[in-house]
This record gives sequence, structure tokens and C-alpha cells, in this order.
Amino acid sequence: MSTTLTAPAVVPAAGTTARRTGPSLATLTGLEIRKSLSTRSGKAVAAAAVLLAPLGILVVSLSATGVAPAALILGITGMLTALVLLALGILSTAGEWSNGSVQNTFLLVPQRGRVLAAKGTAMAGLGLVFATVSVGLSFLALSAMTDQVAWDYAGRAVVTVIGSGAAFAVIGAGIGSAVGNAPAALTGTYLTMLGVLPVLDSVKPEIAEKLDPAAAIV
Repeated sequence: MSTTLTAPAVVPAAGTTARRTGPSLATLTGLEIRKSLSTRSGKAVAAAAVLLAPLGILVVSLSATGVAPAALILGITGMLTALVLLALGILSTAGEWSNGSVQNTFLLVPQRGRVLAAKGTAMAGLGLVFATVSVGLSFLALSAMTDQVAWDYAGRAVVTVIGSGAAFAVIGAGIGSAVGNAPAALTGTYLTMLGVLPVLDSVKPEIAEKLDPAAAIV
């Protein structure tokens, strides 16, 4: 004769709800931001995204003549910022596959949709912040040429640059998650953006105009 023991069922009290045991989206987003800025490559890309545009304006202004159109200058330099933020997004997703840390990420949160949502939110926030700082410094660099700058539509350019910074960082995260290999994703993305699309523009400009996101910023 044998006896089987069973654990008593735990019934939640009336009016109570079970508490989620996994990390919240806000927690995951903060974690993704820290991960993106904890590596040397992430820090280098972030610094380039912030400083490339204002430094370019200062260098060009040393030999510039005539009246400089602020909106066009901010648009072109903002395009450079957005292209750099593409790399930040790619590294946030494809970089984890390349260095193997993606296993720890999905062990912590098995729901891949939540992880990708957190990465996308983190990249949108970082892109927004870095683009804002970059365009602010660019504005200061242009202000050093106060008597040589036409400020028409500069406000519209600032809004465009900030929005494109957030968008391109998220696009990069999407490319990285689709490819799953950081070198391949970076090479393919920049080859397409800086090689294929300019060639297409010289052959079929009406098609390239609809496909080139960098030209859309300008």
C-alpha cells in the first residue's frame, strides 16, 4: 500500500491579481540603452553621431564665402548624423548575435517580441537624444557665422534632423535583427546607401528619389 502526497493548490485571494515576474518594458529599455553604450564601439559611434556634424560645419566655415543657407547645411550634416546612428542601431541587435551575448538576453526574456520592442524603444530614445545634441551644437557652430547665415526654414531643418536621427537608429536595429551578423549588416547597409543608391540616382533618379532615405532628409 502506497500513499501519494500532493502539494496543496494555491488560490489567490479574491480581488487580487498575479504579479508579473519578468522585467517591464521600461526596465528592458534601460538595460538596452546601457548595453549599447557600454562597449567601445557603441561609445565611439555615439561620439561620432554627436560631434561629426558640428565639427564638419566648423571646418567648412573656415574657407566658406558668401551667405550660407542654414536649413540646407543642417539638412546635409543631419544626414551624416543619421547615417552614423544607423550603425548604432545595427550594433544594438546584430552585435549581440556576433558576440554571442544574445543567448543571455533571451534567457532573461524568452519573448523575442518584447526584447525587440525594448531595443527599438531604446534606439529611438538614443537617436532622439544624440540627434538633438548634434543639431544643437551645429546650430551653435552656425551662430559663429551670424553675419553670413540665412536662417530661413532653419527650425524646420532642426525638427527634420531630430526626427530622422530617431528613425534611422530604429531602422538600423531592424536591419541588424534581420541580418543577425554585425559586419554583414554594416557592410551591406552602407554599400547600399553610399554605393548602390547614388549609382541608381545617376541612372534612374525618379526611382532613387523614392528609395534613398538619406536624400529624403536633405
